[in-house]
Amino acid sequence: MKKILAGVAAALAAVVLTACSGGTPSNVDTVPVAANAAPTTQAPTSSASSSSAEPTPTTSSSSSSAKPAPTTTSKKPAPKPEPKPQAAAGVPCAATVDVCFDVSAKKVWLLKDGKVVYGPVGALGGRKGNPTPIGTFRVSSKVKNYHSKQFDAPMPNSVFFSPGIAFHTGSLSVYSHGCVHLSPAASAKLFGSLSVGDVVQVVP
Repeated sequence: MKKILAGVAAALAAVVLTACSGGTPSNVDTVPVAANAAPTTQAPTSSASSSSAEPTPTTSSSSSSAKPAPTTTSKKPAPKPEPKPQAAAGVPCAATVDVCFDVSAKKVWLLKDGKVVYGPVGALGGRKGNPTPIGTFRVSSKVKNYHSKQFDAPMPNSVFFSPGIAFHTGSLSVYSHGCVHLSPAASAKLFGSLSVGDVVQVVP
Protein backbone atom coordinates (compact mmCIF):
# COMPACT_ATOMS: atom_id res chain seq x y z
CA MET A 1 0.00 0.00 0.00
CA LYS A 2 2.84 2.37 0.86
CA LYS A 3 4.43 1.65 -2.52
CA ILE A 4 1.21 2.50 -4.39
CA LEU A 5 0.84 5.77 -2.52
CA ALA A 6 4.45 6.68 -3.28
CA GLY A 7 3.89 6.09 -7.00
CA VAL A 8 0.77 8.24 -7.04
CA ALA A 9 2.59 11.02 -5.20
CA ALA A 10 5.43 10.95 -7.72
CA ALA A 11 3.01 11.15 -10.63
CA LEU A 12 1.23 14.13 -9.08
CA ALA A 13 4.56 15.87 -8.50
CA ALA A 14 5.45 15.42 -12.19
CA VAL A 15 2.12 16.94 -13.23
CA VAL A 16 2.67 19.94 -10.95
CA LEU A 17 6.19 20.50 -12.32
CA THR A 18 4.89 20.30 -15.87
CA ALA A 19 2.15 22.76 -15.13
CA CYS A 20 4.67 25.28 -13.70
CA SER A 21 6.74 25.06 -16.88
CA GLY A 22 3.84 26.09 -19.05
CA GLY A 23 1.59 23.12 -19.18
CA THR A 24 1.88 19.81 -20.92
CA PRO A 25 2.43 20.28 -24.65
CA SER A 26 -0.24 18.62 -26.71
CA ASN A 27 2.41 16.71 -28.58
CA VAL A 28 3.90 15.08 -25.43
CA ASP A 29 2.40 11.83 -24.24
CA THR A 30 2.65 10.88 -20.59
CA VAL A 31 3.34 7.27 -19.95
CA PRO A 32 2.09 5.57 -16.78
CA VAL A 33 5.01 4.43 -14.70
CA ALA A 34 5.43 1.78 -12.26
CA ALA A 35 5.11 2.65 -8.63
CA ASN A 36 8.86 2.45 -8.08
CA ALA A 37 9.97 4.14 -11.35
CA ALA A 38 10.28 7.78 -12.34
CA PRO A 39 7.89 9.05 -14.98
CA THR A 40 9.23 9.28 -18.54
CA THR A 41 8.19 11.36 -21.49
CA GLN A 42 8.33 10.40 -25.13
CA ALA A 43 10.06 12.72 -27.59
CA PRO A 44 7.69 14.78 -29.75
CA THR A 45 6.76 12.96 -32.92
CA SER A 46 4.36 15.48 -34.38
CA SER A 47 5.09 16.66 -37.88
CA ALA A 48 4.25 20.21 -36.81
CA SER A 49 7.70 20.83 -35.27
CA SER A 50 9.52 19.38 -38.26
CA SER A 51 7.42 21.35 -40.70
CA SER A 52 8.36 24.60 -39.00
CA ALA A 53 12.03 24.01 -39.68
CA GLU A 54 13.61 25.92 -42.60
CA PRO A 55 13.59 23.57 -45.59
CA THR A 56 17.03 22.63 -46.87
CA PRO A 57 17.56 24.00 -50.37
CA THR A 58 18.01 21.28 -52.93
CA THR A 59 19.42 21.42 -56.41
CA SER A 60 17.98 19.30 -59.14
CA SER A 61 20.24 16.60 -60.48
CA SER A 62 19.77 17.93 -63.99
CA SER A 63 21.23 21.33 -63.11
CA SER A 64 24.13 19.91 -61.10
CA SER A 65 25.13 17.45 -63.77
CA ALA A 66 24.69 19.83 -66.70
CA LYS A 67 28.00 20.77 -68.33
CA PRO A 68 28.71 24.46 -68.94
CA ALA A 69 28.23 25.58 -72.48
CA PRO A 70 31.51 25.58 -74.38
CA THR A 71 32.98 29.01 -74.88
CA THR A 72 34.18 30.00 -78.29
CA THR A 73 37.08 32.37 -78.71
CA SER A 74 36.77 34.84 -81.49
CA LYS A 75 39.43 34.44 -84.16
CA LYS A 76 41.65 37.39 -84.81
CA PRO A 77 41.14 38.81 -88.25
CA ALA A 78 43.93 38.02 -90.65
CA PRO A 79 46.29 40.94 -91.11
CA LYS A 80 45.64 42.91 -94.23
CA PRO A 81 48.43 42.71 -96.78
CA GLU A 82 50.46 45.84 -97.03
CA PRO A 83 49.64 47.80 -100.13
CA LYS A 84 52.26 47.71 -102.83
CA PRO A 85 54.22 50.92 -103.23
CA GLN A 86 52.84 53.10 -105.97
CA ALA A 87 55.01 53.13 -109.07
CA ALA A 88 56.51 56.39 -110.26
CA ALA A 89 55.09 57.72 -113.51
CA GLY A 90 56.89 56.23 -116.50
CA VAL A 91 59.25 54.20 -114.30
CA PRO A 92 58.98 50.46 -113.46
CA CYS A 93 60.09 51.08 -109.86
CA ALA A 94 58.33 52.25 -106.71
CA ALA A 95 57.86 55.97 -106.22
CA THR A 96 59.74 55.74 -102.90
CA VAL A 97 63.14 54.82 -104.42
CA ASP A 98 66.00 57.15 -105.31
CA VAL A 99 67.42 55.30 -108.32
CA CYS A 100 65.84 52.71 -110.62
CA PHE A 101 67.57 50.27 -112.97
CA ASP A 102 65.53 48.29 -115.48
CA VAL A 103 67.77 45.38 -116.54
CA SER A 104 65.83 44.34 -119.65
CA ALA A 105 65.23 47.92 -120.83
CA LYS A 106 68.87 48.84 -120.03
CA LYS A 107 67.83 52.14 -118.49
CA VAL A 108 68.50 54.06 -115.27
CA TRP A 109 66.50 56.88 -113.64
CA LEU A 110 67.09 59.15 -110.68
CA LEU A 111 63.97 60.01 -108.67
CA LYS A 112 63.06 62.53 -106.00
CA ASP A 113 59.78 62.27 -104.06
CA GLY A 114 58.36 59.92 -106.70
CA LYS A 115 59.25 62.10 -109.65
CA VAL A 116 61.97 61.51 -112.24
CA VAL A 117 64.71 64.14 -111.93
CA TYR A 118 67.21 62.50 -114.29
CA GLY A 119 66.99 59.91 -117.04
CA PRO A 120 66.36 57.61 -118.52
CA VAL A 121 70.00 57.03 -119.46
CA GLY A 122 71.55 53.98 -121.03
CA ALA A 123 72.96 51.31 -118.71
CA LEU A 124 74.21 47.74 -118.98
CA GLY A 125 74.09 45.11 -116.25
CA GLY A 126 75.77 41.78 -115.60
CA ARG A 127 76.32 38.95 -118.03
CA LYS A 128 74.87 35.45 -117.82
CA GLY A 129 76.38 33.69 -114.85
CA ASN A 130 77.06 37.06 -113.18
CA PRO A 131 73.72 38.89 -113.31
CA THR A 132 72.99 42.11 -111.52
CA PRO A 133 70.98 41.20 -108.37
CA ILE A 134 67.26 41.96 -108.55
CA GLY A 135 65.53 43.64 -105.64
CA THR A 136 65.60 46.69 -103.42
CA PHE A 137 68.85 47.79 -101.82
CA ARG A 138 70.50 50.79 -100.16
CA VAL A 139 73.63 52.64 -101.14
CA SER A 140 76.36 51.29 -98.85
CA SER A 141 79.37 53.34 -99.97
CA LYS A 142 80.80 55.58 -102.70
CA VAL A 143 84.35 55.59 -104.08
CA LYS A 144 85.31 58.23 -106.65
CA ASN A 145 88.25 56.37 -108.24
CA TYR A 146 87.77 52.72 -107.33
CA HIS A 147 89.97 50.07 -108.97
CA SER A 148 88.87 46.43 -109.02
CA LYS A 149 91.66 44.15 -107.83
CA GLN A 150 89.69 41.06 -108.86
CA PHE A 151 89.39 42.13 -112.50
CA ASP A 152 92.22 44.68 -112.53
CA ALA A 153 89.90 47.29 -113.96
CA PRO A 154 89.17 50.92 -113.13
CA MET A 155 85.65 51.68 -111.87
CA PRO A 156 85.29 55.48 -111.68
CA ASN A 157 82.36 56.97 -109.78
CA SER A 158 81.50 53.73 -108.02
CA VAL A 159 78.26 53.78 -106.04
CA PHE A 160 77.99 50.42 -104.21
CA PHE A 161 74.55 49.03 -103.29
CA SER A 162 75.38 45.33 -102.81
CA PRO A 163 78.64 43.56 -101.88
CA GLY A 164 80.94 44.00 -104.90
CA ILE A 165 78.14 45.50 -107.04
CA ALA A 166 78.06 49.19 -108.02
CA PHE A 167 76.98 51.74 -110.56
CA HIS A 168 80.15 53.00 -112.25
CA THR A 169 81.64 54.21 -115.51
CA GLY A 170 81.91 51.32 -117.95
CA SER A 171 81.32 50.04 -121.45
CA LEU A 172 77.75 50.17 -122.74
CA SER A 173 78.50 47.35 -125.17
CA VAL A 174 80.25 44.86 -122.88
CA TYR A 175 78.29 43.21 -120.04
CA SER A 176 79.79 43.42 -116.57
CA HIS A 177 80.31 40.86 -113.80
CA GLY A 178 77.21 42.14 -112.01
CA CYS A 179 77.81 45.89 -111.82
CA VAL A 180 75.85 48.51 -113.74
CA HIS A 181 77.84 50.22 -116.49
CA LEU A 182 77.04 53.88 -117.18
CA SER A 183 78.50 56.56 -119.40
CA PRO A 184 81.05 58.88 -117.72
CA ALA A 185 78.48 61.69 -117.54
CA ALA A 186 75.72 59.46 -116.14
CA SER A 187 78.00 57.83 -113.56
CA ALA A 188 79.19 61.29 -112.43
CA LYS A 189 75.55 62.39 -112.06
CA LEU A 190 74.64 59.38 -109.93
CA PHE A 191 77.81 59.73 -107.86
CA GLY A 192 77.02 63.35 -107.07
CA SER A 193 73.29 62.82 -106.48
CA LEU A 194 73.18 59.68 -104.34
CA SER A 195 74.11 59.36 -100.68
CA VAL A 196 74.75 56.40 -98.40
CA GLY A 197 71.37 54.97 -97.36
CA ASP A 198 69.52 56.01 -100.51
CA VAL A 199 67.20 53.36 -101.95
CA VAL A 200 68.16 51.46 -105.13
CA GLN A 201 65.68 49.26 -106.96
CA VAL A 202 66.67 46.83 -109.71
CA VAL A 203 63.88 45.26 -111.75
CA PRO A 204 64.30 42.44 -114.28
